[in-house]
Amino acid sequence: MSTPASPVPVAASLATPDGVRGWQDAAKAAFLEVRAAIVARFDAGEGIERLLGAQAAAVDAAVRAAWAACLPTEAPLDLLATGGYGRGEQYPFSDVDLLVLGEVEAQQAHEASLGAFFAALWDLGLKPGTAVRSLADCVQACREDVTTLTALTEARLLAGSPAVLDALEDALRSDGLWPAADYFDAKRAEWNGRHARYNDTANNLEPNLKEGPGGLRDLHTLTWLARRIYRVPGLEALVPLGLLGPDEERTLKRDWAVIARLRFGLHLVANRREERLRFDHQKVLAARLGYKDEASDNLAVEQMMQSMFRAAKTVQRISERLLQRFEEQLAGRVERVPVAPGFALVNGYLQREAPGPVRSAIEAFAVFATWAACPEAKGLHSETARAMAEALPRIAPGEQQDADTRAMFLSLLQGPQPVDTLARMAHLGVLGRYLPAFARVSGRMQYDLFHVYTVDQHTLEVLRIMASFVQGSDPRFPKAKSVHDRLKAPWLLLVAGLFHDIAKGRGGDHSVLGAVDVREFGAVHRLKEHDIELLAWLVEQHLLMSTTAQRQDISDAAVVERFARAVGDRTRLDFLYLLTCADIAGTSPKLWNTWKERLLGDLYDATRLAFRRGLEHRVDAEARVAGARAEVRALLADIDDAELARVFGEFPDESFLRYRPEQLATQARAILRHGDPGKPLIIVRPQGEAFEVFVYSPDRDGLFATLTATLDRLGFSVAVARIVTSTSGMSLDTFQLLPIHDTGEAPDARAAHASRVLGEMLSRTAAVLHPPRRAMPAALKHFRVSPRVEVRDMGDGARTQLVLIGTDRPGLLADIARVLREQRLRVHDARIATFGERAEDLFLISDEHDRALADTAQIERLTAALTACLEGDRPHAPPQDPRPR
Repeated sequence: MSTPASPVPVAASLATPDGVRGWQDAAKAAFLEVRAAIVARFDAGEGIERLLGAQAAAVDAAVRAAWAACLPTEAPLDLLATGGYGRGEQYPFSDVDLLVLGEVEAQQAHEASLGAFFAALWDLGLKPGTAVRSLADCVQACREDVTTLTALTEARLLAGSPAVLDALEDALRSDGLWPAADYFDAKRAEWNGRHARYNDTANNLEPNLKEGPGGLRDLHTLTWLARRIYRVPGLEALVPLGLLGPDEERTLKRDWAVIARLRFGLHLVANRREERLRFDHQKVLAARLGYKDEASDNLAVEQMMQSMFRAAKTVQRISERLLQRFEEQLAGRVERVPVAPGFALVNGYLQREAPGPVRSAIEAFAVFATWAACPEAKGLHSETARAMAEALPRIAPGEQQDADTRAMFLSLLQGPQPVDTLARMAHLGVLGRYLPAFARVSGRMQYDLFHVYTVDQHTLEVLRIMASFVQGSDPRFPKAKSVHDRLKAPWLLLVAGLFHDIAKGRGGDHSVLGAVDVREFGAVHRLKEHDIELLAWLVEQHLLMSTTAQRQDISDAAVVERFARAVGDRTRLDFLYLLTCADIAGTSPKLWNTWKERLLGDLYDATRLAFRRGLEHRVDAEARVAGARAEVRALLADIDDAELARVFGEFPDESFLRYRPEQLATQARAILRHGDPGKPLIIVRPQGEAFEVFVYSPDRDGLFATLTATLDRLGFSVAVARIVTSTSGMSLDTFQLLPIHDTGEAPDARAAHASRVLGEMLSRTAAVLHPPRRAMPAALKHFRVSPRVEVRDMGDGARTQLVLIGTDRPGLLADIARVLREQRLRVHDARIATFGERAEDLFLISDEHDRALADTAQIERLTAALTACLEGDRPHAPPQDPRPR
């Protein structure tokens, strides 16, 4: 049972209440006064353990005062604190869990008094969780529910006879009441289910400090298991038993204090019971805890979250070891199977048989090498994991190691299961010791909505995706295996992945700083000079392919040529393509999609073609159009020449430069089948998670604005819009769409519905749509991107490039389209990119006469209107005579 919380001076003054209203006012005033003092002590940096005890003692005083006021002294009832309140770990707004213990006759006799007592607690501002039971009822409730048993093991007497605690403890130790093995199984299942709810990782960007992996509940569970299995009061009592190392016990105490302090502060800034550290509270809490911004990429909130993530990951590591030791204790048998010299599987876990600690990095690497060669191992034995943890201070950085140790590290990267090995090394802390730069990004979050992982977890996700390229096991990357098979040294791809983000948070360009790091790594590990150059280039340019594909028009031969010249050769292209795919997909589970796969694949193919042709041999636009026409003609071989000539006459040369031959062939067939050219033709095709829309319709003013607003209403976001006008004045527009949310419809059904709605909308003579007003997602409210509008002359007299950067929100593109319509501007191309909360959109526009913008006053009006739009001001109603496309 738990020990009492520390007393507070005010408790004595509440022992003799003077009248019902008087004691309530006095109790509440005293409680608020003590609570305010505790908050001041928190802000002054006092130790969290003392603060929790003081908070529990303040609640004790209020609860005891209410009990004394409402219950007669002779009532044969006892009042106990249970759960977290029982163990004295009380946070500012935690529930107050209470048990009134007494026989049924006593409960009934004092029912009205108990009702007054519970009501009084609510009046005092407490939130009691109450149970009224007899001792027999307690035993039965515990028999039915292991959670009840656990809560009662924390019981602490508040009022009544001290003997009741002994009676309750004896009853809960009944042989038939949750034997240790059954209790362990139940708590382990509860543990696994709880972790699964949080994706089995502590690195959730809005972590639950109490229930999440590595959170306070993990430590509570370990304590409960230790009590039930070993009959000890707490985890510290496991140290003399040899089940918990002194260093492990100190580490758990230290990291408990980190997380507990965050939880205490979170209650204060939220002003209520809150266990999830949401974006709403992170910045405020970081400021309250005294963190300061050090650079634009090392914010106070990022520093605070890094300390939390590191603490939670350490708790996870030690917890895994303890759970395994508990499991072995309960199993009562040991199965040992030798698997390699000096190693055996003990109950399925890999154990190093040499006595004593791991003495060096090379000995640690030998463990990982054996583990990689033993896929049947369930994991690392807890004793070996503990020896590895104790060895961490003796593992020096790679540059301080001897040649044999460095060579062995490289052999791990080139051996079996290299990605699993790196993940295991990271999890056990070895990788961060050998590569201190990796330790610096361990637990480092980026305070935005784009990066859903910490930097170290993102890096490991990237490496896991790279591992899937070897077998071609991930259908999301159909091109990856064939590209990977061409790599002469595929392990270098892992090194590039390991270093590509390793310099984040240092106050500079992480790509440039990371390139310096990987050069130093290559030199220390005596890599070949051309391999070092390749790695440095990959790390420094790891965003090149992504930004080119998503923000530029890769159907433009000049764009492809510039990219090809920047890449230089096929080897770099192969590595960069794979790194880019893994980097995008490893940033967020929702970020990779069919459209991005095709976009990067098209750029990859176009660049390989440019290399085969030779960058010195440019293909002019006329030759490209002729080649594309020939490819489309081959795809339409079943159509007679006259029909083909007629439909080809619809397509301007621009179409053959901007669309793929398969797209043009599909469009041509549909146009030939379309009976009435006066009515719109809409084709919506699912393409994996994405959709492609082709619009063939009489061109008219405001068409782009109408389409974007309709698509927004249908629940689609536009990734790319290609705006082309046929020689006969028809639109030949193509949109690449991504669903905003899952409607539950099958893709074909959703495509048919979208086609029908678009057709109906375009059939109206003057469709003027206002984008729907949808609530902004809560997370977006905490992230603001300063709006930026850039108007750039393309130099051809026909087009102006418009770049917009701002905070993303529902309906943003439709609002932008309405602004352009009001300004009487035509849209010819649009590339819409969203990076978390950040929208980066690029448009090619002209005036209503297809000329580039040249009027300074017009550009200023446009800039002002778009800035207002990006700042969140909805566009006003359109003018009476809108003319833009």
